[in-house]
Amino acid sequence: MTLHIQPIQANIGAVIENVDLNLTDPQILSEIHAALLQYQVIFFRNQQLQAQQQVKLAKSFGQLHIHPIYPSMKDAPEVIILDSHETDLRDNELWHTDVTFSHTPPLGCVLQAIKIPEVGGDTLWTSGTAAFKALPEALQQKLRGLTATHDIRKSFPLERFGTTPESREKLEASFRNNPPVIHPVIRSHPETGEDILFINEGFTTRINELSETESETLLDFLFDHAVKTDFHLRWKWQQGDVAIWDNRCTQHKALFDYGDAHRIMHRATINGTVPYYQQAS
Repeated sequence: MTLHIQPIQANIGAVIENVDLNLTDPQILSEIHAALLQYQVIFFRNQQLQAQQQVKLAKSFGQLHIHPIYPSMKDAPEVIILDSHETDLRDNELWHTDVTFSHTPPLGCVLQAIKIPEVGGDTLWTSGTAAFKALPEALQQKLRGLTATHDIRKSFPLERFGTTPESREKLEASFRNNPPVIHPVIRSHPETGEDILFINEGFTTRINELSETESETLLDFLFDHAVKTDFHLRWKWQQGDVAIWDNRCTQHKALFDYGDAHRIMHRATINGTVPYYQQAS
């Protein structure tokens, strides 16, 4: 069987139809992997993945990450629970690439919609490869070789995530275990070789080779440029949807526009490798 793929936007996204992710054989998984590289984020409707099957699907891409802060499922610690009634999810309403505060940010994620508000709760994804290609050549050349600092504290401040002695202790341990890290501003995709604009408002704090003022000005410009309409899509969730995205070349933003309505998502995160930049030959 060959996948039926419907692209969503010229630069990013596709819906894959008539696939039961509980029954994927090696050939189908190979085609899913290829589709992810091509479209950067792919969607499947009407899936009912149990936690262990979600883990199995995610592990077909690599080893899985255990998040230092968000709660996880008891029988599947690799699957974190994003429950709006249990965890403050306002920080997800900010463009970010997951866990770039790590030396080895994730390869990608498998996200399943468990409970969806009647109105709101959409997620947006944007393409870092398309954003880089659209920059002026002179700016592309300037950015090559620059590095940026990424810091967990930018999105997980103590005043919001350390409100109890227990949560404060856990968060401070996360800070100790995840000191600021440095990544290239432009990274090379390890499988496609494409150049990617690899900064995000959630965790990037400064460009190291520039003065503080220059860094702030350039980052503000790049944060805005990276999420232009030409580079992104907006996904309206239905219960049972599964999204898989390539975290190496995308950012995303989960809208917090549903008030007290209940939204639950289950996410398995795939470990990645150290970002690098390699000039094309």
